Amino acid sequence: MSSMKHNIAALFDMDGVIVHSNPHHKQAFEIFLKNHNINLSDDELKHHVYGRTNDEIMTYVLKDEFTPEKAKAWADEKEALFRELYKNDVAPVDGLIPFLDTLKNEGIKMAVGTSAPIENLDFVLDSLKIRDYFEALLYSAHAENSKPHPEIYLKAAKQLNMAPGQCVVFEDSLAGVKSGLNAGMKVVGLTTTHSPEELNGADMTINDFSEISLGDLIKLTSA
Repeated sequence: MSSMKHNIAALFDMDGVIVHSNPHHKQAFEIFLKNHNINLSDDELKHHVYGRTNDEIMTYVLKDEFTPEKAKAWADEKEALFRELYKNDVAPVDGLIPFLDTLKNEGIKMAVGTSAPIENLDFVLDSLKIRDYFEALLYSAHAENSKPHPEIYLKAAKQLNMAPGQCVVFEDSLAGVKSGLNAGMKVVGLTTTHSPEELNGADMTINDFSEISLGDLIKLTSA
């Protein structure tokens, strides 16, 4: 079967989708916040941290003390801590590599659209050696508007020369699911961060990539 017959693109978030990294992000944040004597609840982490850009996160954390310079310094500090904590544990979400192989063999175009900085994107892609699967890589600097705004996924689709209706987005965060839907795309929610009930806006939910096939993508984009 040819990609022209399918005419589908797969767009992947990174944290919680390509890698189950949010526990390490949470650990890094806990250490970082403790170092700065700041407390955030699990609810605050869900709604103001996961799926958000560092600019948004640090705006929330710093509040009245926010300056662009301080936000960048704090974000760089936290992300360096995350990479140090995660470097020996980087592993793909179950079933990811066989799924990527299937899509690549069928000529399906693929891209990454993440709120993470380029340092984290490079770190994950190169640790897993999966860079060559993707025709487009978009990260925090590519989007003026963060998720749930659709900008990053619309830009990814444009880079792949695909219409939004031809794209399936893989997301784990509430903001990310809304981003894909706001882009006019089908969304598959991974339950790495939220429950299926919390991801009920998604067109389909899976625990990992062993639970989805190319046939599912065809059905989603044909609906």
